[in-house]
Amino acid sequence: MITNPDIERYIAGLLPPRDEVLAEMEDLAAERNIPILGPVVGRILAQYVMLAGASRIFELGSAIGYSTIWLARAAGPDAEVHYSDGSAENASIARSFFQRAGVADRVRIHVGDALTALAGTAGEFDLIFNDVDKEGYPAVLEAAVARLRPGGVLVTDNTLWHARVLDPQDDTTRAVVDFNRKIFARGDLWSCLVPVRDGIVVAQKVR
Repeated sequence: MITNPDIERYIAGLLPPRDEVLAEMEDLAAERNIPILGPVVGRILAQYVMLAGASRIFELGSAIGYSTIWLARAAGPDAEVHYSDGSAENASIARSFFQRAGVADRVRIHVGDALTALAGTAGEFDLIFNDVDKEGYPAVLEAAVARLRPGGVLVTDNTLWHARVLDPQDDTTRAVVDFNRKIFARGDLWSCLVPVRDGIVVAQKVR
């Protein structure tokens, strides 16, 4: 863990209980070792949606749809939220959860490569959430920023990558390090790295 485990437990203890759907998804993820961002980052992600007034959202790498539900609920009933994942099984599980969570009518499901799905979906987005395989992070940076409206927000998970960014020894970690370096170097973005859970980078398109 990046932060003191006691601090992590303290933060988690402050959160209100999740509803039945999110709680079941958290249990399923723990049982099957499915990576989800968890309730602390889920709540942060939802807050960025509300602060940005985001109603058109694209999620790159959605797994069973846990983060999608946080996004869709925060964006409201008139939102358009795009789910993307390479696994048809994940998408089927996610679809069921969306229906139970009451957000199915605002979620568009894409099965296959996330960047291909983004390229095939017209228009600009208010917020893009990036959680694809880490080797793809540099490519996401180039593709996603071009699809954000001015003032739009790109949120990226796992940017501290289990603290391996301090001593990158493999291609996966080097891709995350490359992404972090490039996103902070861009003049068209205002970026911050929030060291919660496994690290998230939040970047707003300023021009």
